[in-house]
Amino acid sequence: MVKTSTKMARNVLRTIQANPPPGLEVNGITSQNYGAYQRAFTPMVTQGAGHRNYASDHKETEYAFQMAASNIRYGPGVTAEVGYDFKNMRIDRVAVFTDKNLLDTAAVKTALQSLDKCGIKYDLYSDVCVEPKEPSVLDAIAWGRAKQPKAYLAIGGGSVMDTAKMANLYQCFPEAELLDFVNAPIGKAQPIDIELKPLIAVPTTAGTGSETTGTAIFDLVSRKAKTGIANRALKPLLGIVDPLNSATMPEQVKAASGLDVLCHSLESYTAIPYQQRTPRPANPNLRPAYQGSNPIADIFSLEGLRLAIEYLPRSCADPEDMEAHSNMLLGATLAGVGFGNAGVHICHGLSYPISGMNTSYYHPDYHTDHPLVPHGISVAVTAPSVFKFTAPSDPERHLKAASLFGVDVSNVKKESAGEVLAEAIQEFMFTKLKHQPRGVSALGYKRSDISALVDGAVPQRRVLDLAPGIHGVEEAEVREALTSILEDAWEY
Repeated sequence: MVKTSTKMARNVLRTIQANPPPGLEVNGITSQNYGAYQRAFTPMVTQGAGHRNYASDHKETEYAFQMAASNIRYGPGVTAEVGYDFKNMRIDRVAVFTDKNLLDTAAVKTALQSLDKCGIKYDLYSDVCVEPKEPSVLDAIAWGRAKQPKAYLAIGGGSVMDTAKMANLYQCFPEAELLDFVNAPIGKAQPIDIELKPLIAVPTTAGTGSETTGTAIFDLVSRKAKTGIANRALKPLLGIVDPLNSATMPEQVKAASGLDVLCHSLESYTAIPYQQRTPRPANPNLRPAYQGSNPIADIFSLEGLRLAIEYLPRSCADPEDMEAHSNMLLGATLAGVGFGNAGVHICHGLSYPISGMNTSYYHPDYHTDHPLVPHGISVAVTAPSVFKFTAPSDPERHLKAASLFGVDVSNVKKESAGEVLAEAIQEFMFTKLKHQPRGVSALGYKRSDISALVDGAVPQRRVLDLAPGIHGVEEAEVREALTSILEDAWEY
């Protein structure tokens, strides 16, 4: 039975979808009106402060938040409908993105059969790299520019969906350089002022929530750090959330993906409130996707967290537990809506150099020819220490999160909130899930690497600026805080 909070989250999701004109459609969106839909970044759900004019000194704090998410179709077997979606939009040729490990899976076969059935021609790109790196992203961009598809279909985990988003973007900007749209200060963060091609995303992992967000992440090899692009224009037109596609993940892939869901939920719920974010944009079109915690994102974040805590251990332990697999996939999508609007903070900020600087660590169940720290592992490995650090900013929220882990917080003092939540996360990771790296040192790093890891995290202002305790402080204080967190997370 779907619990009340899940029903609430689903109902709220329906209220933040676009309402375009009728016609040939995917959830009301046609190929003819898609550009107008995508450009309409005006608030779908906006909360403001009285009669204040919007345009004001952009150094002032924010006073509104905006919710946006992809259309979502959820249910076992819905992958078979994807051909009809393109046919309904009168699109006759698409680019299909996946990776070689997925070519023989039911998800890819079902989607391609649906395209064939509906007479949709397609070009297949299967060279997506797990945890995409700069060279693989550039290769995908060049391929997309050469093929000039009318739409994109991404079938895979976050790596596949993010690569397809970037190929779509740079096809539509044929003269753009890679860093033109990458988040500042690493890139130029140029605005995306034209419509992109329709993208339908079919997740095969229960983790990234990329089917709901306008975020795409990759390793910038030249900087030895992860970075990315965050813009609502990248958001898929439709997310096909099919529990049949994620059930066959290996145990450690399920665990790593699920830990990403856990941290998406925790970070977005504990991010600074949207009213504290600065600067306030001079134009509503410039309001960032990651805005700080807000009342609507909270609903999705908390339900995503509850589902991850309840169902991730079961999903990892039993390949036949379809209830657990289905609820983890739903949790990933709900958490994606939450963090896709509220944002993430320190766990993700530190994860980028932790994964990007890795030279020796290979994670079980990931079949790659190069060292790899899966994204969810690089995020979760610092989580106990991160929330110990952020708890003083809002003890009540941290205790609420701890209560979802099953902790009785009725008599816990506020000053103990961080320790209590940190212990709950550790018990979950190391007792209920098992076989997880017990600290940063377990990934092959030495204490002499801490300074370089901090150097790699400091430029991640897009997420660090949403972090309680370091929002708005000088860089020296940010470095001191990140160093302290890494030292505390060295070994659990």
